[in-house]
Amino acid sequence: MLKNDLILRAARGEKTERTPVWLMRQAGRILPEYRAVRNSLSGFKELVETPELAAEVTIQPVDLLGVDAAIIFSDILVIPEAMGLTYEMVEKKGPHFPKTVKATSDIDALKVADPADLGYVYEAIQITKKELSGRVPLIGFAGAPWTIFSYMIEGGGSKTFSQARRLLYSEPAMADRLLDMITESTIGYLKQQVQAGADMLQVFDSWAGVLPPEHYSRFSLKYISKICDAITEVPITVFAKGAWWALSEMNDLKCRTVGLDWNMNPQEAREILPNKTLQGNLDPCALYGSNDLIKEETKKMLAAFGDHPHIANLGHGVYPDTDPDKVKYFIQSVKELSAH
Repeated sequence: MLKNDLILRAARGEKTERTPVWLMRQAGRILPEYRAVRNSLSGFKELVETPELAAEVTIQPVDLLGVDAAIIFSDILVIPEAMGLTYEMVEKKGPHFPKTVKATSDIDALKVADPADLGYVYEAIQITKKELSGRVPLIGFAGAPWTIFSYMIEGGGSKTFSQARRLLYSEPAMADRLLDMITESTIGYLKQQVQAGADMLQVFDSWAGVLPPEHYSRFSLKYISKICDAITEVPITVFAKGAWWALSEMNDLKCRTVGLDWNMNPQEAREILPNKTLQGNLDPCALYGSNDLIKEETKKMLAAFGDHPHIANLGHGVYPDTDPDKVKYFIQSVKELSAH
């Protein structure tokens, strides 16, 4: 039994005694305790692939920051890896794929991921669940197919994603084939996360904002929709960064919650998505401000969501050089200002 199920009740659209709060990237570089674990290893990937340690850093923000949910420490790129395309994490630069998908023959060499290949993630979930012993829910996650596709084509992050976007125009059938494989891989993976104990799931579409609206519907939302249709066991949150114009289409997704980035207007989102819980959306840079400013901005954010079902969060991941005390102050402010 969960002692604190605020976030699950909010996701279901129920009234809660206060607004639940957690942060994207809460388990990570802002915490010295995380850095201590991370520095004892060869690198990020070893941490992701060592269940006991992944569980330890997943729980740190629950203990240290007082968040209302834990999110399993992992990476969205475990899916391409399980499909046969390995990645490496380059210090200070981010993910890099030594080999990318350039032609149909490269897709022929890939497979739909066998959920069994990602056993280390489920094991980390099981350990975390046991150690949390019902204090807060645990969120599982995956990348949206379009975002994963972008990395597999580009080989890393990009300002324009012109290689990945070019394919949508020049080889749409090839793009669909790869997107289908990613989607199928992701559904199997998320279902196993739920079986291992994840209480809710989030789909991260980090590169949603680079697509024109028509392509976003056709090559991203279509596949996110398949994921939402396939998973009925737990509430799902869809966070599509930069896709403000797609909010009305998200009404049709079978997800419970829609995440807003800091450029999106909560008042507008409430009108467009009357039946969804909304998540977000404080600007992560507000946490560089004074405590008074953080409190003021938090108050404004809460007022903008009003009495609409809401899960407080930042409008993107917390930035690595943010002072953990400021993060803690934001979390306390949400709790204090939203209690009724």
